[in-house]
Amino acid sequence: MPSNDVLPGKTLSIPQWRLDLNEQLPGVIFQLHRTPDGHLHFPYLAGSGAGLDGLDRRDLAHNAQPALDRLAEPDHPRLMAIIERSARSDTPIATTFRLRLTDKRMRWIAVRAQPRRVESGTLWVGLMIDITEQMIEEDRLRRLSDTDDLTGLANRRKLMTRLEEEISLSNRHGLPLSLMMLDLDHFKSINDTWGHLQGDQVLRELANLCQGILREEDLMARLGGEEFAVLLPLTPESHSYQLAERLRERISAHNFGVGQGHITVSIGITAHRVGDSREILMQRVDERLYAAKHGGRNRVMAGA
Repeated sequence: MPSNDVLPGKTLSIPQWRLDLNEQLPGVIFQLHRTPDGHLHFPYLAGSGAGLDGLDRRDLAHNAQPALDRLAEPDHPRLMAIIERSARSDTPIATTFRLRLTDKRMRWIAVRAQPRRVESGTLWVGLMIDITEQMIEEDRLRRLSDTDDLTGLANRRKLMTRLEEEISLSNRHGLPLSLMMLDLDHFKSINDTWGHLQGDQVLRELANLCQGILREEDLMARLGGEEFAVLLPLTPESHSYQLAERLRERISAHNFGVGQGHITVSIGITAHRVGDSREILMQRVDERLYAAKHGGRNRVMAGA
């Protein structure tokens, strides 16, 4: 059972029916107390959930460290900084963090708490709620909105968002960045001869083939139809050209089920220059792809 303490060192009698009701809550009502020297403990905890299984609430009444030790490693310093800032400025805590269960699974927790200065330090009164299912659903919807249904690659929306981020880094720090655009040659004839189902299979195989060659930090996206783009962070144009030639050769040598050598790609490449916007970079790589198409197809054209 939780302590009835509502302030450190003070006791208030709470009716049993209210204690029973608190224990049935799908979250956790809490008091968190911080002494001037930074010691944290929970004078009051009530409710179920929020990843507190396996923690002795009587221990937490004296020391919050066992609960803090369950925080995901990246979240621990962030949460401690939030608590420190709240104590200094008397501002509410409103954040989320990941808490490790006894079986090592992670749960997402949302916390809202209001601070109050007391003689013995700072006292927060708040609520913790397990929002894991909500976060999983949000992640699923986010992936759906960023993913091409046919190939499982990123879609144009995802590419543009990531491209904006990488251009910002490149502009600030002068980091190399390249962009590649691929287009299947004579793809309409594949659909006309073999049917759209086979054409879709070719696109899926092409995506898998390229993904097997690209690095984890690279982003390949389907822009639409038979056109693809590859974002290559930290990659100068000379290296991206070598990669493009490797992709082109691997694709032309692969049997996509329509006869070896029948599927080829034209590829355009450009490198980012400090000050380039996303639109300028996209226009330039599109011009390089256009040059590859009109230069005979099944070739790579580069140029900054």
